[in-house]
Amino acid sequence: MDPLVASLKVAASGLEAQSTRIRIVSENLANARSTGDTPGADPYRRKTITFAAELDRQVGASLVEIERLGEDEGDFTAEFDPGNPAADDKGMVKLPNVNPLVEMADMREANRSYEANLQSIRQSRDLISATIDLLRASQ
Repeated sequence: MDPLVASLKVAASGLEAQSTRIRIVSENLANARSTGDTPGADPYRRKTITFAAELDRQVGASLVEIERLGEDEGDFTAEFDPGNPAADDKGMVKLPNVNPLVEMADMREANRSYEANLQSIRQSRDLISATIDLLRASQ
């Protein structure tokens, strides 16, 4: 397969993976202060994403694949808030195991990776266009 087309496929798989990663981080941030529905119930659990390299024999290159979507099994934090409907008999409310600072750092990294893949697609597209222009000029 043409190396330029292969580079487009590799970058496109990276775009898709980082797009999913950004969605997961966004869900985590949106639920960072969610509590359970009933007293003592578990709140939102942080979602995680794991990537893997998958060899595409047709392209002859490794593409990024989502290996697994999971949940962080870390401990919940507790906060004293006896007026909250999710408070237990001691007035403690379980809060999600989401650290907004970690999520923002993850979002920034995913965004930069997304932009890098997008730039790679732009450069491959430009090289393909230049090649076509050279072929037209040589005729």
